[in-house]
Amino acid sequence: MKQGWKKYKLHLLVNRLTNGYVGQTKNIYQDTGIPYLLARHVKNNVLTFDGRTFVSDEFNLKNKKSILKEGDVLLVQSGHIGHSAVVPKEHEGHNCHSMIVMTPKKNFLTGDFLSLYFFSPFMQQMFESLKTGSTIKHLNCKVVREINIALPSLAEQQRIVTIIGKAFTAITKAKANAEQNLKNAKELFESYLQGVFENGNWERKKIEDLTELVTKGSSPKWQGINYVDKPGTLFVTSENVGEGKLLMKKRKYLEEKFNDIQQKSILRTGDVLTNIVGASIGRTAIYELDELANINQAVCIMRCKDIELYNYYLMYLLNSPFFKAVLHDNEIDNARANLSLTFFKNLEIPLPLITEQRIIVDKIKGFSDKANRLEAIYQQKIKDLEELKKSVLQKAFNGELKLSGL
Repeated sequence: MKQGWKKYKLHLLVNRLTNGYVGQTKNIYQDTGIPYLLARHVKNNVLTFDGRTFVSDEFNLKNKKSILKEGDVLLVQSGHIGHSAVVPKEHEGHNCHSMIVMTPKKNFLTGDFLSLYFFSPFMQQMFESLKTGSTIKHLNCKVVREINIALPSLAEQQRIVTIIGKAFTAITKAKANAEQNLKNAKELFESYLQGVFENGNWERKKIEDLTELVTKGSSPKWQGINYVDKPGTLFVTSENVGEGKLLMKKRKYLEEKFNDIQQKSILRTGDVLTNIVGASIGRTAIYELDELANINQAVCIMRCKDIELYNYYLMYLLNSPFFKAVLHDNEIDNARANLSLTFFKNLEIPLPLITEQRIIVDKIKGFSDKANRLEAIYQQKIKDLEELKKSVLQKAFNGELKLSGL
C-alpha cells in the first residue's frame, strides 16, 4: 500500500450499506412505472438499463431502504458476483434487485473510486473467495461490510479516477477497432466464399445423385441405449458439428450396441456432416477422426461419390452465405426448425469437374488460412487489451499509476 493511504472497514466509509429486494419477481413487474435495476444491467463498471423491468410506486416505497441516489455504488450479489457500477442522475429514485447498495460518505470516498476499486483484479479475487451458498452462490452484506478498503485522499481518488477514465477510453477505442477488424476478416472470407459459388457457370445436380448415402442418426433414448464413459461408441450431435470443423471438447459415448441398431449412420472418415435441426441448421463439417462413431437425429450424413463430388467442396458450398440462405428458406418450423432428408437429397448444387472442385478447395483453404491468421491476431489483441485494463487497475490501487505512463 502506498505511503499516505489508510485502510478502513467499508462500513465506516458509507452512510448506507444494504441490499435490494431479494424475493420472487414474477408478480412485481409491470409494463411501466419505476425502473427496476437487475444484476444483468451492471457489468464491467457500467450500468446499462434495458428498459424492460418496472415496478409500482407502492413497491418502491415498500422497499425504500434500497431506493437509489445519484453517486451510489451497486455491487452484484449473485450471478456475475463482484461487478459494480455508479448510479447516474437519471436513476435517482429508482430501485434494484439482489444487489448491494452503498452510499459513500462524500467527505471520505467517491463512488467512482469505490466502483473501480471493486473492479480491480485483487478485489475480484476477494469476492470470489467470499462467495457463499450451497446452490446459488452470493455475497453476504455482513461480509462485504467488513472488507478493508485502502484509501488515499479525496484529491488522489479523483486523480486516479481521471487517469483510469482516460486509459479506459483509449483501451475501449482500440478494442472497438480490433473487434471491427475481426468482423471484417470474417466477412472478407464469407464474401470470397460467396463469390466462388455464385460466379461459376456450372451444371447443377442433385446431391442424391452424387452421394452413396444421405441419412441421419437416431436418439439413443428411443432405442433404450445408455450413455457410458469411454470406451464406447463416440456419439456426434449437432453441438459437435461446427462450421468447417468438428467441436469435440465435449465428447459423449454410448453403449456399443447402439451401432448394431443404427448401422446405417455409423460414420466413416471423410463423411460430410450437416446440422438439420435447431438454430445451427446448415452448419457443416467433415468427420476426420479415426474413432468408431455414430450420430443423432439432428445430424445428416452425406457420403460423397469420390469420382464426382469432393467432400470438402460440398462442405464449403453448404457453409457459404448463399447456400445457408437456401437452407434457412426451406426450414420446416414445427416445434423446432428442421430440414428433411428428402430436401437434402433433392438439393441441386453447382458442380464443376472433380479436378476443378479440388482446385477451388485449395484456393479456399489458402484464403481461409490467411483469414484465420488475421482473426487470431485480432483475437489476441482484444485479449491483450482486456489484460491491460486489469494491469491499469492493479497499478492504480497499488499507488503506482502515473499519467505520463499511459
